[in-house]
Amino acid sequence: MPPDLADLFRRRDDDAPDLITIDGTDRFILDEAPHVHGDALRQPGEVAVVDDRNGVLTLGVITVHGASDVRVVQDSLVGVRALEANAGAFGRRGFHHPDSLERAFTDARLVLLRLSKSNDRLDEVARAVARYAAPDVVLLCGGVSKHMNLGQNDVLRRYFGEVTASRGRGKSRLLVAQDPLRASAVRADTSNPWPRSVHNDELGMTLVAHGGVFAGTSLDLGTRVLLQVMDDAVPTARTAVDLGCGNGVIAVSLARRRPSIKVVATDVSQIAVASTRATAEANGVADRVQAVRTDAGDELQDRSSQLVLCNPPFHADTTVTTDAAEAMFRNAATILQGGGELWCVWNSHLRYRPVLERVVGTTRQVVRTDKFTVTASRVS
Repeated sequence: MPPDLADLFRRRDDDAPDLITIDGTDRFILDEAPHVHGDALRQPGEVAVVDDRNGVLTLGVITVHGASDVRVVQDSLVGVRALEANAGAFGRRGFHHPDSLERAFTDARLVLLRLSKSNDRLDEVARAVARYAAPDVVLLCGGVSKHMNLGQNDVLRRYFGEVTASRGRGKSRLLVAQDPLRASAVRADTSNPWPRSVHNDELGMTLVAHGGVFAGTSLDLGTRVLLQVMDDAVPTARTAVDLGCGNGVIAVSLARRRPSIKVVATDVSQIAVASTRATAEANGVADRVQAVRTDAGDELQDRSSQLVLCNPPFHADTTVTTDAAEAMFRNAATILQGGGELWCVWNSHLRYRPVLERVVGTTRQVVRTDKFTVTASRVS
């Protein structure tokens, strides 16, 4: 790797706390990109980057390999903001964010992808690449070896005639997919489209989910517990917020149960927002459920709601963390009007109650099962 790339992403000063050093997987992908399809790097608009965590892949392929007009697909708003911040800090542009997978991959010849733990996410992206990209496209995927699995190879083989795995380098490994199975296996195949739509008999509603959204088209166990007691959550509320909306089941269930309420559903994930919109549409409440992309509700108006509902995550991809949950609690306290309540379901072993008491307000236990606790925290 040329030394200028390491220099580009090295932390420069205390005024740029979000700039991070390039990791081994990003470095491996960037090293191999010119070997798998160097010609695409030299042509404007022929490179796409998927789920770039901090902008390293995007800015690296521009800086080191001379790519231009790079198409970037980032599910996480955190990743989008990090790319923009790093691009501004280093004065690098030459990329844009298409508004659909079709626009992201049409006639692309090289796609660089950071693997996540979700094979469904890989499936939806790989299907779109095979369907829309150029016939000579190469999909170059990289991940941390201990988090990779043979199922990823199987996903890629559904849509590509040739899939090879690299030797490990450090803690990382690459998968290279070529020869898209376009005509029979992708274009004409409507048996497994995205997003998926499943009717849930228990809820009497349809759940719609894009690949990689939390819980997919199923009902998460913790969410089930919250739904069982949700009717008691501030019955007089005229507005409510679903923080971390996922497939939209909480927001849509609330809208169906309360015909006069308006719900703002928000998630850091673009596919979650799209899934929630589709779930609301499928169940006839799209006029009262607004889905927006924010980081833990950070862009929602202060004192705008009487009720916030939340099933916070405690994983960030493969990392166990409570940071997202605590950010949600802090933002819920600012979103809620005086006397409003945050109703939250959480794995009981996480012991969130002291944090809720400190960050939001007086907290009471609504129900506790073997695994989950639902609490209600009131803003004074």
